[in-house]
Amino acid sequence: MALLLDQQFAPLPDTNEIATKTFLESVAHLPPFFDCLGSKVFAPIKADINGNITKIKAVYDSDPVKYETLQQILLIEKSIYGSEWPKVGATLALMWLKRGLRFIQILLQSLADGERDEDNPNLIRINITKAYDQALKRYHGWIVQKVFKKRHTPTNLLILSLAVADLFIGLIIMPVDAIKLIETCCLQ
Repeated sequence: MALLLDQQFAPLPDTNEIATKTFLESVAHLPPFFDCLGSKVFAPIKADINGNITKIKAVYDSDPVKYETLQQILLIEKSIYGSEWPKVGATLALMWLKRGLRFIQILLQSLADGERDEDNPNLIRINITKAYDQALKRYHGWIVQKVFKKRHTPTNLLILSLAVADLFIGLIIMPVDAIKLIETCCLQ
């Protein structure tokens, strides 16, 4: 978690334009966050985020001056792709990156709020479903929606539940224990 806290986004300038280089440097620290969850359950989301970052970076690297801000990428791609825009290029990657991050935000917020299935309190199916329904479902066709529901097997949910439990242990208990250890051992 410290990895993410150390790499927070800089405040927007008065123009509200987002510098592409700064944005890419910030989001590059997101995929390693999923490694902290200790499970391969989030591997598809991590791969998707990495892929979208790579697509945006490729456009930026092709001409850093021309694509200095995310807004410039959007405007230039709109003029290049015409009627195909925004469903192509870095614009599409940016849209899916935003959607994936929104899914994670809703999932973690739902867990933090204590929402759970009273019949199966150890599973986080309700949290995953809520995040999917609010962040991604409307962008997926019915086939992907059916696949998503099939992935809600007890085994997959148990693994994901364990991963999230590990995350909360790492975020809450371990730092407190580390502080206590430092205070008892080193500061006396």
